[in-house]
Amino acid sequence: MLEYCWKDMKSTRDRIIQTLLNHPKSTINELAGSVGINGISVRHHLNSLLAEGLVMVEEVRHGVGRPRQVYSLSEKGLERFPTRYLQLTNRLLDQIKESLPGPVVSHLFQQIATEMAASSAQKVKEMSIEQKLDAIKEMLANEGFSVEWELQGDEYRINEITCPYYHIGQAHPEVCTVDQALISTVLSIPAEKVNCVLNGDAHCTYVITRQALMEKNA
Repeated sequence: MLEYCWKDMKSTRDRIIQTLLNHPKSTINELAGSVGINGISVRHHLNSLLAEGLVMVEEVRHGVGRPRQVYSLSEKGLERFPTRYLQLTNRLLDQIKESLPGPVVSHLFQQIATEMAASSAQKVKEMSIEQKLDAIKEMLANEGFSVEWELQGDEYRINEITCPYYHIGQAHPEVCTVDQALISTVLSIPAEKVNCVLNGDAHCTYVITRQALMEKNA
């Protein structure tokens, strides 16, 4: 019975999310009519979706009287439908690569990583290497990566368990330079890539040696 209720709840949530994808800025009553449940149940699901950051709410004026609340998917909510953006992203990258020289394209990706790391690089400047690695883990997690790091002998190994760029990287491996440049920028040391999922490895791995750390601090 509990399993049935859970599946039913998940299905209702999915229907609400799908409705907001097709009809952003919907009211609770509009969602109730589209999904086929009462407004109280819709509000309950919306509160959960708001707490998870999948939905956002705003007030809009509609004629005379109090403004009404309308709901739309947040950026995080839209990311539940990656296939809708994958084709467009690939086309944009195709056009960029056709229009610009290879070195310019590479510089663009490097610049993206530098800007992503810029706000944190100064904050972590006085941190230990382990603290910096934890900061990198958090930064990449915010970008959709699942990252773990470990010390093996004289090497720090940063393992990306999951990568949000995987599907795009199959056609445009240049995107892989973003996370590598971010790691290198935060640590102020070039990170060597020793494994890559695009080459058939289980995950991407970057290595920082203690020797490189000693040379940097010398």
